[in-house]
Amino acid sequence: MKSSKIWAILWDYFLMTVGSVVFCLAWTSFIIPNGLASGGLTGLCTIIQYATGGAIPVGWSYPIINIFLLIVGFTVLGKAFGFKTIYVIGLTSVLFELLPRFPELEVLMDEKILVALVGAAMESVGLGLVLLRGGSSGGTDIIAMLINKYWPVSPGRVYLFTDLFIISSLLIVPDKGLVDMIYAYLIMLGFSFGVDYVLLGNKSTVQILIFSSKYEEIARYLIYTAKRGVTALNSVGWYSQQESKVLLVVVRKYQMNEILGAVKEIDRSAFVSVSSAMSVFGEGFEEVKTGIKKTRSQN
Repeated sequence: MKSSKIWAILWDYFLMTVGSVVFCLAWTSFIIPNGLASGGLTGLCTIIQYATGGAIPVGWSYPIINIFLLIVGFTVLGKAFGFKTIYVIGLTSVLFELLPRFPELEVLMDEKILVALVGAAMESVGLGLVLLRGGSSGGTDIIAMLINKYWPVSPGRVYLFTDLFIISSLLIVPDKGLVDMIYAYLIMLGFSFGVDYVLLGNKSTVQILIFSSKYEEIARYLIYTAKRGVTALNSVGWYSQQESKVLLVVVRKYQMNEILGAVKEIDRSAFVSVSSAMSVFGEGFEEVKTGIKKTRSQN
């Protein structure tokens, strides 16, 4: 393995580590000490902690639920999870157990609105770094993958409904009420917008044009390693009058850095053009939604 690739891998894990620490600190230093909650698996575990009076802390329920989801995921989906996801889940599980042991890290505030904003900002930056490097914190991500395997429900809709259910459950927790639920929704909205800002749209896509004499090697990487479809377009260099191929590939923005790095590793003189794609419909991306339901033809 080339030293540049080793450093790239180490850099990925360093950023995922930093992101995991920031993500966990958002909860253990701001959100939980001030009695707030939000959506996602961490929000569910926080509500469990409140409901049990601290008998089941986040540091216990978070890894247990994630391990259960991973087992179900491996059973149903097979090898759908990379080592990065397992690493992030393991690291955050350890952090949720260790960080609450340092009360000096807790930041108590009278202004709950400020707690919500700071917590959402830190949470989105932390998880955004993790997602940018190809990792995941598990939780509702795994649930979305499981549901999407059997039903054509978009991940965004799964996140929405699970968050609505989790946050609404605050109403049945002692000493929690409508105001706490509103703050939880505020954190959820702030987190959603924050992650989109960090990722420039996690589900947004980019169109990449790759001009390289080593287009065959790059195309093999895109298909077999990056697991993305690629189209080779005929081209002619007008100055040299030499025929070649231009590779066209459409990918999620979070995968862009990985692909650009691989292209430069294969051919340092490659010319690459990247442009944002407003909407991409088809296999591997979004479904075309016309608002017209299909009906079976009746004889």
